[in-house]
Amino acid sequence: MTTIELTLEDSQIHFLEQCQSYGFKDKSEAIRAAIQYFSEQLEGQRQLEDSAKLYAEIYETNEETRALTESALSGWPK
Repeated sequence: MTTIELTLEDSQIHFLEQCQSYGFKDKSEAIRAAIQYFSEQLEGQRQLEDSAKLYAEIYETNEETRALTESALSGWPK
């Protein structure tokens, strides 16, 4: 592993000082877990946005898809 230097807010330092009470063996493990979690959340968000763009593109270019969507929406309150 590589060692880096970080600048943190006081509240973040306070959290890291309590990291063992959250089940982390040390501050480094807590930071690695936080970065991993954040990375996974960002990747999931990116995939969701890509999927939404693809569905929007399909909706715009496919008349059958638009008709199917409109028929599914009929009867729903606007």
